[in-house]
Amino acid sequence: MSDEHSRLAPSAIERCALRLREAHGRLEPVPPLRTEYPAARLSDAYAIQDCNTTHWLDAGRVAVGAKIGLTAKAVQKQLGVDQPDFGILFADMEVPDGGVVSPGRLIQPKVEGEIAFVLDATPDADRMTTAELIDCVAYALPALEIVDSRIAKWDIGIFDTVADNASSGLFVLGTRPIPLEAVDLRLCGMVLEKNGEPASFGAGAACLDNPLHALRWLAGTMARIGRPLAAGDIVLSGALGPMVPVRAGDRIAMRINGIGDVQVRFAPESSEGAAHG
Repeated sequence: MSDEHSRLAPSAIERCALRLREAHGRLEPVPPLRTEYPAARLSDAYAIQDCNTTHWLDAGRVAVGAKIGLTAKAVQKQLGVDQPDFGILFADMEVPDGGVVSPGRLIQPKVEGEIAFVLDATPDADRMTTAELIDCVAYALPALEIVDSRIAKWDIGIFDTVADNASSGLFVLGTRPIPLEAVDLRLCGMVLEKNGEPASFGAGAACLDNPLHALRWLAGTMARIGRPLAAGDIVLSGALGPMVPVRAGDRIAMRINGIGDVQVRFAPESSEGAAHG
């Protein structure tokens, strides 16, 4: 995260945060924030995100970890940045493996196949070596991140997506923990299927060359901003392949070699009483 000074006034930060919360609650997207605040900086976007994080925590939501975004070099180049971004994961964002996402829960969802880490210790920011990171990871899991955007038509720049909690939506975790020594995180292949047809391919190397590199960035960043990762935290380390748009009625299945598989369904629009994830 950039250390640059903010340009937006506190009132503008609060106004943007409220706009995103209202879009979240109404399930109605808003125009890109960057068009109204073209001079805003990345630090302003994180200030907006933090404003909403504080709001949700005060309202009783429980933070359970963080997600890493923009781990693909091509996407970073597209948005004009040279580092990933992050968003906060809340407990009510989880959908169980094989579960159903009810209609009207998201605005314009897409899915990504990822590797999730579950920590059993806080990484020491002063000795952030690969060995330190591995020692702090309890296990890995296959994961689906269901991203969403409160910005109309996914017309996002870096300011929009960071402010919008890194375009977070929901997430799904597999249920078979895998120790890191049992898998080559860089070379493990991923395939994501939509309605039985392959829709996205990738590998661990697509995530900053190794998902552990993404974890290192996040652990250092969270320590610097005063929200350090802790034992039990879930970290979604970043997409292994391209995002896939989804809509009501779609079935998603994803598997990662050596790590496992995970599935989710999106209930049809006409479904009544479908289980909420």
